[in-house]
Amino acid sequence: MGIVLNQSAKNIAVTYFGFGIGAINAMFLYTSFLGKTHLGIVTFLLSAANIMMPLMAFGVQSTLIRFYNRYKDEAERERFLSFMLLMPLLLIIPICIITFFGYDIIASIIIGDNPTVEPFLWLIPIIGIFMGYFEVFYAWVKVHMKSVFGNFISEVLVRAMISMMLFAVHFDWITKEFFIYSLTAIYGLQTLAMLLYAIKVHRPIFQFKIPEKIREILGYSFFIILSGSVAVLLLDFDKVMIPAYLKIGENAVYSVAIFIATVIAVPSRAMLQIIYPITAKLMSEDKMEELNDLYKKSAINLQVFGGLVMLGIFLNLKQLYLIIPGNYSGGILTVFMIGLGKFYDAILGNNNAIILNTKYYRMVLLFGLILVLMMVVLVMIFVPMYGITGAALATLISMFIYNTIKLLFVVKKMNLFPFTINTLKSFGVLIGVFCLFYFWDFPFNPFISIILKSILITIVYVYLNYIFKISSDINFVLKNLTSKIFGYIKKQ
Repeated sequence: MGIVLNQSAKNIAVTYFGFGIGAINAMFLYTSFLGKTHLGIVTFLLSAANIMMPLMAFGVQSTLIRFYNRYKDEAERERFLSFMLLMPLLLIIPICIITFFGYDIIASIIIGDNPTVEPFLWLIPIIGIFMGYFEVFYAWVKVHMKSVFGNFISEVLVRAMISMMLFAVHFDWITKEFFIYSLTAIYGLQTLAMLLYAIKVHRPIFQFKIPEKIREILGYSFFIILSGSVAVLLLDFDKVMIPAYLKIGENAVYSVAIFIATVIAVPSRAMLQIIYPITAKLMSEDKMEELNDLYKKSAINLQVFGGLVMLGIFLNLKQLYLIIPGNYSGGILTVFMIGLGKFYDAILGNNNAIILNTKYYRMVLLFGLILVLMMVVLVMIFVPMYGITGAALATLISMFIYNTIKLLFVVKKMNLFPFTINTLKSFGVLIGVFCLFYFWDFPFNPFISIILKSILITIVYVYLNYIFKISSDINFVLKNLTSKIFGYIKKQ
């Protein structure tokens, strides 16, 4: 447990640090130094490569973790590891052949009236291969309880290298086109660094023999390919579809808006890292009353934390777009719609963890496939009609229906429900604070306005949550904090 807690704490710190670098890149460096057209191309390429990543990895990143410790004999482990390192080639080779011979047909289908994208399309499978093998090598060290360095590479190092290349564009040391090509090199270096670290952690002894349990391994890998593809499609499909209908510059506006809205999910990501293993433990011990209590507490706590972040973004959005270089304010409605979708996802608490720890875990894949199909149809309908706002609307509708299906599934199958009277109280506080602060801003520098308004929003929001006793956990923390502060003041 000590190793797990230590690694988790370090990973959370690394993730937040990397997220800060990503925020600077997304909202200031990209928009200042690259411009809409080239930012749109970068967004499209990375999203498409991310969609290809589960195929390129062949599900090995999860299969390796699931089966590695099932082999007790060291020779079997080495045989299994050798097979895992080669297994992605089963899809990488045919995909590369299809891409090479069908390049023109593929280009005509996916880029629409954006010929500026065509010279860079061949980078997509290469970046996808690098992303896929990075995950494979990362899984290699995870099974040896080493995860911090890999997290540092993906969350911090890659973003820092991108920042340096963006400054190189700014100082005219490289062209914008060269920057796009350099992204491939950055992801290649990421994979190489992970490989070298993996070898340092455990140098493999290659054995070119098929391991035991091969049918189970391949079956699980195919499931991971499908479920992983669904997950990344939900995140990136809209950004890949936009260039087929709109100018590539619109993708830049959309990507900035998506990044801002995604901040709402940060508290959820951090908290669920702790809640997921607790959920698994309670379910394995059949402690359903405690699980139901955890379900309700996680939902209301994430509603309170996520609600504060959401208010901070929504109520400062006009001022925030004033400090982002370039004209990106066309994404304001996108931020609202995607933000609401992320908030709804957050207030369901550990809903996903409950489903994944039951015999019904494959239902997540079924729900995801339904959602992807729905999103494809809605994007094709709404984007030509409403532009990037249509893409956001398609995503919001899909996320709402997807999460509602999962919620109803848990309620019916598990007889668990996340909401209480405090859920309604929390919505009342959110609506009240939003109405109170939305229609005015401080009439001076946007930076100062955002800081002062955020302080006021936080004070009012926290106070209202405290007096209405919306979350007992949060009230307990606030009482302890205030008693310590007043105790310190008295001593002085």
